[in-house]
Amino acid sequence: MRDAKQFWDRSAARYAKSSIRDQAGYEKKLAITREYFRPDWSVLEFGCGTGSTAILHAPFVGHIVATDISDRMLEIARQKAEAASIDNVIFRQGTLDSLEFEPESFDAVLGLNILHLLEEVEGAISTVYGLLKPGGVFISSTALVGELNILWRAVIPLMQAVGLAPFVNRFRRGELVAMLEQSGFSIDREWQPGKGSLFIVARK
Repeated sequence: MRDAKQFWDRSAARYAKSSIRDQAGYEKKLAITREYFRPDWSVLEFGCGTGSTAILHAPFVGHIVATDISDRMLEIARQKAEAASIDNVIFRQGTLDSLEFEPESFDAVLGLNILHLLEEVEGAISTVYGLLKPGGVFISSTALVGELNILWRAVIPLMQAVGLAPFVNRFRRGELVAMLEQSGFSIDREWQPGKGSLFIVARK
C-alpha cells in the first residue's frame, strides 16, 4: 500500500495533465452511469484520482464521497471541485480497507480504472457489495491486463522495475465476472470498448 501511495503521489501532476485517450468512449460511460443515477442518491467512488469523473457526476446525485490513496491526487481534485463550484463531493484519503463506512449506506459505488490496480480484487468486490443498499449498483471500468497483447504484458514488468508503472492485476473478463457473481452481484449491463477493457454495471 505504501509503495502504491508513493507512486500515485509522484505521478499526480502528470496524471492530471494527461488527456482522455477515448473521449467518445468516456462520454458513453458517463451517459450509461447517469441512466442509473437518481437525484437523491448517495454515491461512493473509490480510486477517484484527481476527481474529474466525480465532479462531472455531482450534479446528477445527492452527494458523492470520492476517495483515493494519494493525498496529492486529492489536493488537485479539491482544487478542481472548487473551480467548478461543486459542493456536494467530499474527498477522503484512504482505501476500501482503511476507510470505515456504514454497511448498506450507498446507492451506487463507482470503481473506475481501479480494479486492475488492486492486489485483492475479490476482497474489494465483497466490500463494495456490503456497502451497497439492496438494489444498489456497482459500476466499474477496468483494464483486462490478462487479455492485452503479449508484448504489452511483457513490457509491464520492465516499466514496474524502473518505477514507471504500478502493480497490475492480470485477470481476464471471465474471471472478473465470476468474482462479481460469486460475491452476490447480478450483471445488469456489460460493454467492451476494446478487447483489453471492460465497462460493467453489477446490481446487488
